[in-house]
Amino acid sequence: MRIAVLGAGSWGTTVASLLAGHHDCTVWARDPELAREIYERDANSRYLPGFALPSNLKATADLEKAVHDCDLLVVGVPTHGFRAILADARPYLRPWIPVVSLAKGFERGSLLRMTQLVREELPGHPPAALTGPNLAKEIMAGQAAASVIATEDLAVARALQFVMRRGLFRIYVNHDVIGCELGGAMKNVVAIATGIAQGLGVGDNTRAAVLCRGLAELTRLGVAMGGEAATFAGLAGMGDLIATCMSPLSRNRTLGEQLGAGKTLAEILGATRTVAEGVGTAFTVHELAERYDVEMPVCREVYRVLSGEIPASAAYIGLRIEAGHEREPG
Repeated sequence: MRIAVLGAGSWGTTVASLLAGHHDCTVWARDPELAREIYERDANSRYLPGFALPSNLKATADLEKAVHDCDLLVVGVPTHGFRAILADARPYLRPWIPVVSLAKGFERGSLLRMTQLVREELPGHPPAALTGPNLAKEIMAGQAAASVIATEDLAVARALQFVMRRGLFRIYVNHDVIGCELGGAMKNVVAIATGIAQGLGVGDNTRAAVLCRGLAELTRLGVAMGGEAATFAGLAGMGDLIATCMSPLSRNRTLGEQLGAGKTLAEILGATRTVAEGVGTAFTVHELAERYDVEMPVCREVYRVLSGEIPASAAYIGLRIEAGHEREPG
């Protein structure tokens, strides 16, 4: 099978490396120098330093060359560039080819999920989302991991499951695309909250409480938007939330920790090449919570910090005020 992976960041390159084991896989990089390094040196020193890539993994900065004869398109670019890359790839893509999103977030403004963008920009192509607790460097190191392929057509999901699973990287199928995409997107906001807690040194009890109440929040909003509650107790919800909130490899947790330590958002973003999707998602979730009239105190405090309304040091004061209004369960 010929597979094109658009996006040569850490996760896109990791997925391309897994697929190259049994398929003809090409990863597309916007930067020709990065594409050349992947193709000629079997390395991606920018995003995966220290890891050797498969020698048969191809790479190119030519979008037409990457896409024109592929049997499966995997899109791993950040959410802010997702629609544009779909539109750019459209002229070269053969009919009906499934499109798998690796991005976790929403489009700013429209508030659409990535599979919704696939439906708009590439009508007739079955959209799917790959999501779960998938820290790229751990998978590149050969450690066991599990993910979810979500698409409404379970026959397509099972075909993608067969194509994409590799060794210790196990894939489950789920028809609840809404729930899976929302879990993957919103957990990044909660991860920023737990990172702030780490930076402030408020303790593991506090971090555990924020993680747990954050899960309740994303479940409430997810169900209000049409997702299934059970999805948020699985890999796409709780699993991804735990990994992203607790691991020092998590970009969103790290960003929150730096905010808690006193750095400004501009300073943090200016010092990294990688994208912490939780920043944009916090603003989108704030809009969605208002639209669906869902109370989300943890996500609201993250939004207030990122928008400059309050300093990170004040975030947990707001959460203490809200704590008396919460009820368990849900």
